Parts: sequence; C-alpha cells; structure tokens
Amino acid sequence: MVSVAKFGGTSVATAAQLLKVKAIVEADPARRLVVPSAPGKADAKDTKVTDLLYLCHELASKGQDIGVVWGKIEKRFLDIVRDLGLALDLKPTLDEARDRIAGGASADYAASRGEAIHGVVVAALLGATYIDAAEVIFFDRSGRLDPKTYSTIKARCAGPGRFVIPGFYGQAADGQVKTFSRGGSDVTGAVVANGVDAVVYENWTDVSGFLMTDPRVVAEAKPITEITYRELRELSYMGASVLHEEAVFPVREKSIPINIRNTNRPEDAGTRIMATRDPGHQVVVGIAGTKGFTVFTIEKAMMNNEVGFGRRVLDVFERLGVSYEHTPTGIDTMSVVVSDKQLQVGGVSKNEQILEDLGSLRPDSITAAPGMALVATVGLGMNHAIGTAARLFSALAKARVNVRMIDQGSSEQNLIVGIEEADLATAIRAIYNEFA
Repeated sequence: MVSVAKFGGTSVATAAQLLKVKAIVEADPARRLVVPSAPGKADAKDTKVTDLLYLCHELASKGQDIGVVWGKIEKRFLDIVRDLGLALDLKPTLDEARDRIAGGASADYAASRGEAIHGVVVAALLGATYIDAAEVIFFDRSGRLDPKTYSTIKARCAGPGRFVIPGFYGQAADGQVKTFSRGGSDVTGAVVANGVDAVVYENWTDVSGFLMTDPRVVAEAKPITEITYRELRELSYMGASVLHEEAVFPVREKSIPINIRNTNRPEDAGTRIMATRDPGHQVVVGIAGTKGFTVFTIEKAMMNNEVGFGRRVLDVFERLGVSYEHTPTGIDTMSVVVSDKQLQVGGVSKNEQILEDLGSLRPDSITAAPGMALVATVGLGMNHAIGTAARLFSALAKARVNVRMIDQGSSEQNLIVGIEEADLATAIRAIYNEFA
C-alpha cells in the first residue's frame, strides 16, 4: 500500500516548514512517494524562488548579469540546508543550474530548477532516493503527457524505501526540460499517484481543504469534507480551487482519491476528492462565482424554423477566435455568454466585429450587455432533491438579486445563474445561507 504526498510552496518554504514535512512523511509508512514544490514565500515580503528564476532567465536572455538575483536564490537554498543541519554539498548543483541559465538555457529549464534543486534537499532530509522528474515524466510532440510516463514511474519506484520526484516539470519529446503550467506540481503528484497505483494522493498545502464558498464573502463558510471529481470540476470552473485543474485527470482515471491537507495542521482531516460519494442530506456542496462576462443576445422571429441558424451564430465567435461559456436559448432568441478576457486582444475589443458579423445573419435585433457575473451552485444531491431550484431562486429574490440568465447542466448537479456584477457577493451569501 503506497500513498503519494505532494507538498506546496508554502509547505517547503523554510527549514522549519520542511521539518513539519519530515514529521508528516515519517508518521505514515505508506507515504513512500514525495513530490516537493520549489520554496514559496517565507513571509509576506519574500519572493518565490520560481519568480526569481524567471527573472534570471529574463536577464540572461537580454545579455545581462544574473549574479545579484542568483545570489538570492543560492542564499535561500544554502540557508535551508544549513538550518536543517544536513551534510549536503549543494554548491555543485547550484553552480550547474546558474551556468546553464546564464548560458541561455530555456525559460522552462530555468523555472524548473526550484523544484529540481529543492528535491535534492528534501531527499537528503528524508533519506530518500532522488529521481529527476525529467527521467520519468515525458511529454509527446504535441505537448501532452506521454503514456510511457506511468510505466517508467512504476519501474523506477518499485524498490524499497522512499522516493522524491520534484514537481512541475518533465522531459519534452526533443529531450529538453518542459514544465507544466504554474502550479503544475499538483499535476506531477497526480501523475506519480497514477504510476504507482497509490491508495491516496495527498496534496499538502496551507489550508485544511476546501470551504463551501469564498471566505472573503462568507467568513463563516463551512469546510467541505467530501466532494466528487465532477463537483470539483464545476467549482474550479468558477475559480474556486486550491488545486491545479489538470491534477484531477490522472487520478480520476484510476479512481484514486485526493486528500487536500494542511501542513501546519496535520491533525485536520481536510477535504477528500473522490469518484463518488453519498450525498446524504448535503444537497449543495459548494457555491462559487466570478465576474467579467458579456452577453450577446440575438432576436429573430421564427428562429427555430431556420435550419443551421445556431451554428452560424457560433461560427461568428469561432472565426474570431472567441470561446463561449453558455448559450441559453428561447424560441426566437439566442444568447451567447463570453468571458471579457476573450474579447480583448492587445487592448483592442472584439465587440464591434462580433456585432457586425452577427448583423450579417439579419436578426431582428442584437445587443451586447457587459457587466454580468456567474454564480455556480454545485451538488451531487441536487438532481434528487425536489424544490432545489425553487429554494435557490427564492433566496435570490429575498435578497433582491435580479437573475439575468439561468443554465442548468444535463447532469443536474450544477445550476448557474447570471446576475449583475454588483450583486455577486449578495447572491453568494444568499445561496450559502439557504443551503449551508
């Protein structure tokens, strides 16, 4: 029985934090695979090592000296080694990374060195075997994870003892270092968990799991003890996540549960993410919302009798490289909800071009209404609880929140409403108070 423990940047930011990591790992013999991040901020005024590494690459690419910035990176690592009392000569590893970055190594190589170097430190602290992620995690020519990754990890981690595989990066098809997107150590942990058929993937961070909603909006928000992969995906879509969104897929494939834990409060159970759960009396598991959407509404009499009209509407957005979020429709109306981020390219708005191209479809009217926020109410129990929608809309009505759009997924586990941006916090509080 093997589990994988991934530790985030705040969990490994200082020697004191690393001693907590050591205690956590040694408390459970099953924690044989450890995936560390690069050191995060030691305090509010500190800078993440990864950010310093990106700065080094930027300086080097301009032919400028990286000495001052690299000195901060080197001091950070050497101070950690010293404070831990490790008999580890890290200087050759640091020197090699510095020379390659100064010599023009790629941005991915530079950014990955935080995890790569820290992995050496963590392995020494735990008495574990260090495995360079570039030797076991592979990307194909399209930039996707190569399936041979899983069998390679399984083979390399088959022996006794513990293993440390740094997060965030792997090897591209051309043999060069390639990183995941920021926060990608979460993905590494999930990939390793899949490769070794882990019984659980523990993701250790600085919070004790997920809360039902944003604590900045609802200070007393309750913790979520269990949530399914699908429910998490729905909430993550609205930005409510402490986990990289791509980290779910490798473990979901084998129904490996994820456990979000707090390094500073290891006694807390945290949140378990799994394939299925018993919804019990918990109809709603979470509420999340975000601002910044524009609604394009097309009205045309007898639209429903015009074959292919909806496709032509969406083709306008596709030609302009704009992805859409939702398409609520009526008999003679069709709305397309678009994130404002999709409508801006280099400071230039695509709104006018969209309206012009939609006008070629000869609708009776077209409007573009900005300033909309979306609120997602998510829960596995929603599709079995009669009156859930009635309760939600009643709560919004009592809070005097006007609903501009309604969209419910076919799974009936997610109900999204569009409201005025100014009403976002009020709406989230109203829904939370109704279902918490």
